[in-house]
Amino acid sequence: MTITDSIRQLNGPIFVFGASGFIGANLFEQLFAVRKDVYALTHDATKAWRLKLLNVPAENIVHCDIVSDNSIKSVFETYKPKTIFNLAAYGAYSKQKNIGLTYETNVLGTVNILDNCTPDMVYIHAGSSSEYGFNCTAPKETDRVEPNSHYAVSKVSAAYVLEFYARVHSLNTLNLRLYSIYGGWEEPDRLIPRLVEEAQQGKYPPLVSPDISRDFVYIDDCVSAFVQAALRVKGSGISGRSYNVATGQKTTMRDLAAVTRQTFGIQTEPVWGSMPNRGWDLSDWYGDPTAIQTDLGWRATTDLTTGLRKTAEWQTANQYAERVIPAFQTPTLNPVITPIIACYKDAQAIPYMYERLVKTFNEMKVRYEIIFVNDNSPDNTDEVLEQICAKDPNVIAIKHSRNFGSQSAFLSGMEIATGDAVVLMDGDLQDPPEIIPKFYEKWQEGYDVTYGVRVQREMPAWLEVFYKGFYRIFKNMSYINIPADAGDFSLIDRKVVRELVALPETEQFLRGLRAWVGFRQTGVDYVRPERMFGVSTNNWRKNIAWARKAIFSFSFVPLELMVYAGFALTGLSILGILWQILAKFFFFPDTPAGLSTVIILVMFFGGINLLGISFLGEYISKIFEESKKRPKFIRTLVRQGSKVYKTAAEINTLVEQRNSK
Repeated sequence: MTITDSIRQLNGPIFVFGASGFIGANLFEQLFAVRKDVYALTHDATKAWRLKLLNVPAENIVHCDIVSDNSIKSVFETYKPKTIFNLAAYGAYSKQKNIGLTYETNVLGTVNILDNCTPDMVYIHAGSSSEYGFNCTAPKETDRVEPNSHYAVSKVSAAYVLEFYARVHSLNTLNLRLYSIYGGWEEPDRLIPRLVEEAQQGKYPPLVSPDISRDFVYIDDCVSAFVQAALRVKGSGISGRSYNVATGQKTTMRDLAAVTRQTFGIQTEPVWGSMPNRGWDLSDWYGDPTAIQTDLGWRATTDLTTGLRKTAEWQTANQYAERVIPAFQTPTLNPVITPIIACYKDAQAIPYMYERLVKTFNEMKVRYEIIFVNDNSPDNTDEVLEQICAKDPNVIAIKHSRNFGSQSAFLSGMEIATGDAVVLMDGDLQDPPEIIPKFYEKWQEGYDVTYGVRVQREMPAWLEVFYKGFYRIFKNMSYINIPADAGDFSLIDRKVVRELVALPETEQFLRGLRAWVGFRQTGVDYVRPERMFGVSTNNWRKNIAWARKAIFSFSFVPLELMVYAGFALTGLSILGILWQILAKFFFFPDTPAGLSTVIILVMFFGGINLLGISFLGEYISKIFEESKKRPKFIRTLVRQGSKVYKTAAEINTLVEQRNSK
């Protein structure tokens, strides 16, 4: 039976947890090529570049955090899977050093998935040959495991968890202990991809000791093992067991170099020890595949020479240097976008905002982190956000102690955001999420800030004329180039976000500060729709206050006008005095000393004085506010997935942790 026939026999729908990883991406790719009821579940922020390059349809990518039971429960209820492959793991690579996350992902994550499985489902788990640890010389599955790292301990624990659920809850589970899997979609900085890449140029990469050994299994054989396990486990009496996915052949680094030399015709000699040995490098690390051959009828059919050739062919077919390596190395090719939504009396609109944002980001094939800032809204915004956070760990909800205003809400979210870029949005859906792809295109072109330009507003014509008129007056008065008809709705690169958050001003006008910090900026035209729900919280008084804040924050024209008016009126007064003298004594001797003239002049100059004092007062009040150094906002709660941070100490620690990312 071919692999295609075997895939067709699997019960669907099919889940592939960890589909953004090396083996998960290959498994998903081969399953999806045969059938479309296959879903890639991912929450790994460092690996999603593979799914983007695979051009997976948005509807087949499901965001799920296996550490959150609510997240898993939600996707199980929605898609009702029958076959589950779990390849999600953390801690296998030296750069993955968070021990707590290693156990959370590999043990708690496994428990959470199994808790949602039923006896009519099939669950196949990606274990690791590192479970054997020090006992690494061709161990049988019944031999003692001697883990030699936290990662190995966590994978052993997961294996026992599977056995427990198989015996106690009658689940159909198997643990596949994978040896050194290699092939397409492996990280470019790993041994075999680098070896093949360098070998095609006639040289070797840096190598560890020549006596270090591996048991190399080509990725297609590994995928076949997962499919066979899913087909054989049900009703076979083997549920809960572990199996070695291995060739049984010990291959030292010296052997690997020799095969590579023969395959690619390398003339140079390898430099042994040019790369330091890793903690898991052992001299006799290979497996015994007897049990999997007997029980599942699986054996590795791709020899090392063929596997290396296939890997080279894959690199050529996928434009390795031009496409794969840049996607792996360059974050902007696989970014995290963080929309920050300022919410006040927007409870009805928030669920629609969330759904439209997720749909937009899935279609864009980018990862997301959504931050809703509840600026002490008097409606049920808190309850709505709690429900969204419970089902999506990529959503963060912040609550303020009082209504500080949208500018403070944006800054509060920007301080916590970890995305490569943020998008500032109002919570009333007047900033359409569907415009974000246009922002993203400009960002990819190299622009650090892309702002929305409101070419039309769905509002009464006279009110639109008022807004357009103000923006043009403000643009001409400002001492920096602030674009007309551009509000807060914008995509801002992380380096610009850092500068904005670091600004010490208490009273912020972000669209002005956004222009003030500089960087490369451009605009995108869009039509600003009416609110979907409720009525605007803006009124004439608030609009005038916004205008005052803008003008007195970014313009000295009012003061300049008073200077010019002072000079002009002083000059007119001198001319008036001269005219009065000349008229009285030379031209019009009967000119009366009029009381009305005095009253008009007094009122005129008095009005000018009051206006000048009021202008000075505006600037002085700003100085007064800034001198107080009050915080721009106070957070009372931050919710991320199922985790809730309530105390000031917890929230401050969270902010510090996220700022260090």
